[in-house]
Amino acid sequence: MSRRSFVLLFLVFFAPLLVTAQESTPEATVEFSLDPWVCPAGFEGGQLNVFNWSTYIAETTIPQFEEACGVTVQYDNYASNEDLLARMRQGNPGYDVMFPGSYILPIMVSEGLVEELDLSLIPNLANVRPQFQSRPYDPENTYSVPYLVSSMGVGYNTEIFPEGITSWTQVWEHDGPVAWIDDPRIMLGIALTILGYDANTENPDEITAAKDYLIANGSNVVAIASDDGQAQLQRGDVDIAIEYNGDIVQVITECECETFAYAIPGEGSNYEVDAVAIPVGSENIELAHAFMDFILSAQPAADIANYTGYGSTNQAAIDLGLIDPVYFNDPGIYPPDEVIANLFLLEELSSDAEALYLDAWDEILITLGA
Repeated sequence: MSRRSFVLLFLVFFAPLLVTAQESTPEATVEFSLDPWVCPAGFEGGQLNVFNWSTYIAETTIPQFEEACGVTVQYDNYASNEDLLARMRQGNPGYDVMFPGSYILPIMVSEGLVEELDLSLIPNLANVRPQFQSRPYDPENTYSVPYLVSSMGVGYNTEIFPEGITSWTQVWEHDGPVAWIDDPRIMLGIALTILGYDANTENPDEITAAKDYLIANGSNVVAIASDDGQAQLQRGDVDIAIEYNGDIVQVITECECETFAYAIPGEGSNYEVDAVAIPVGSENIELAHAFMDFILSAQPAADIANYTGYGSTNQAAIDLGLIDPVYFNDPGIYPPDEVIANLFLLEELSSDAEALYLDAWDEILITLGA
């Protein structure tokens, strides 16, 4: 895909969300209501096993679903898309719901690791913006429903960077401790973008160049974090953490201070439209569909977006004014056009290219020793 084509694709998906919480978007013609969600009968006494990222759901979501359906939920976390894929390749140990990223979902589908959905059991899919119901990696929502929109950037200590961070050069050249996220596709994708290459390249020479670039710019790295860089930033272990926007927003919200901030460096970074799917081997498929329908209803969807600090894909939550306007007007959550133009969406790779990225990342980890 050319860079111009990708930018146009991104604008189709992301830009329509750049509205205020009090406004409906032009495409929205449906009048949504705040009727409480009602669980289908027959699930009482059951158990749903959910596998998700940490800090990626509202603290009220699980208790409310348990009460509505009379069930219990076992809720476990994984640290990366690669961890999720590796676990499911070994055989589903009993999970009913998972949250794969946009580039991992097609891999899982091609390997037969994802159940097809019965969309008649998820009527609240109608609450989701049409742009997010037609994603190129699952255009008919055959295997997944949209969840949240995330970006990768830098959380930083504002006392050390009072003028803010606008460039990756500030991260690489900082004379102080820095944490990177333990995600080979994202980190190598950032390096590839800076070097002028496609973030989804399968060219071995370009992947090697990105590896060498990260090694050359990793002298200040003290930790390569498994999705907990925000905690290291909050404790003061690092001055900068390369992390998801929502994770840093949650730190800012929790501390109720102006010590931390989030920014997307101008050279470019990654964004994702994460999905909700059912892994093959689920023993509670109908209950999993009910859970998906629940989190796509307006109030639970708004609660999740407001709690996590990630972008909402839910038109009902937007039109009903349920999204916190502070978040809706935050450029780290809903970036302006000039930032959007430099963000990349990760795509599925061939197995050979996937191995090249993993091998390059292993060399980075060994060399940096973080």
